[in-house]
Amino acid sequence: MSNISDKHLSAPDSEKEAGDLEAGPTTISSEPSLDDADRDSNLITWDGPKNPKNPKNWPKGLRWKNTWTISLFVFISPVSSSMVAPAMNDLANSLRMRTEIEIYLSLSIFILAYAIGPIFFGPASELYGRVRLLQFSNVWYLAWNLGCGFATTKGQLFAFRFLASIGGSAPLAIGGGAISDMWTAEERGKVMGVYTLGPLLGPVAGPIAGGFIAEYSTWRWVFWSTSTSAAAVAVQVVGFFWLQECHPGNENLHTGEKVETLGYKLLHAFERPVKTFATQPIVFCMAIYTAYLFGITPGIGGLNYLSIAIGSFIGLFFNLKLVDRIYKDLKARNDDIGKPEFRMPSLAVGSIISTIGLFWYDWSIGNAHWIMPNIGALIFSMGIISCLQVAKHSIS
Repeated sequence: MSNISDKHLSAPDSEKEAGDLEAGPTTISSEPSLDDADRDSNLITWDGPKNPKNPKNWPKGLRWKNTWTISLFVFISPVSSSMVAPAMNDLANSLRMRTEIEIYLSLSIFILAYAIGPIFFGPASELYGRVRLLQFSNVWYLAWNLGCGFATTKGQLFAFRFLASIGGSAPLAIGGGAISDMWTAEERGKVMGVYTLGPLLGPVAGPIAGGFIAEYSTWRWVFWSTSTSAAAVAVQVVGFFWLQECHPGNENLHTGEKVETLGYKLLHAFERPVKTFATQPIVFCMAIYTAYLFGITPGIGGLNYLSIAIGSFIGLFFNLKLVDRIYKDLKARNDDIGKPEFRMPSLAVGSIISTIGLFWYDWSIGNAHWIMPNIGALIFSMGIISCLQVAKHSIS
């Protein structure tokens, strides 16, 4: 950055520079060649468009390595969300659950925490970076997920599942922002498609693995198995060596005023996304639509795991070919100025396809051969991955 070395303000080299700092704000710009009149004196940014410290200028191999590592973190938690489903009856008998509400709460309480964790993890990652929060939250998730296997009462299981999900929700909140840190708008569409596979395929892989584990052991091994806890350890190790901080924030920058407390910093960081959600109609609509898409996905996934997986891969393949191409064409027609709205054609097509698949699935259950609901689930998944890809990209 201008007047910044490795994203830190340089100490003044002379009394004149020190006097200038006291007299007014330092002029900082990403375009050093611009006239002073055109510069934003309040802007802190990179020293030119080719600064190698900027994550968007990292070698493409490094950016992909970081992206795949983040995707692994995102994949782990959704596996746990549904993996216990095949062992529900065994679990209910062991922990003396008497009502259907208690039985299904052991599954759904994991999803409940998804609505709470991101409220704090998202803003906190803007202050303290992506890497520390991803690794801390994964260790938190691992500890409480292991605890689920040691639960001796239903109350303990509910509490441990909820706390595990708090940690597991962090990658879902942080991942989209981390990808935006590293990839330009023209590149981000296909990358977001790869990232979106994690939360879609996790609930698909979970019950399949959980079914085999529950058949040959007990429900406790669903939480201890290599598919959840051991996999979280493996992801933690991969993240330790591969994951690099990509958020350009610098918590060491200060103005010399009174040092802000941790609580004030978090509250201030939390204020921004709340204001954006409440005052920007497009953000509000995309968030509500994404919540709807995630809400209806597990219901179908419980019956047609493989169909959803196949449909997701087919949808991803077509999106990789089309979504960034559409964005670039619309940007070129708009004097080479990109806008988030240029992703909307992909969202529109995905919404139509997912609606067709959902009606197909609903109509064919009990009225046609078993392959028909699976085809409906496949079509639905093709559309939903396009919608989620665009929604996550637009919000992040």
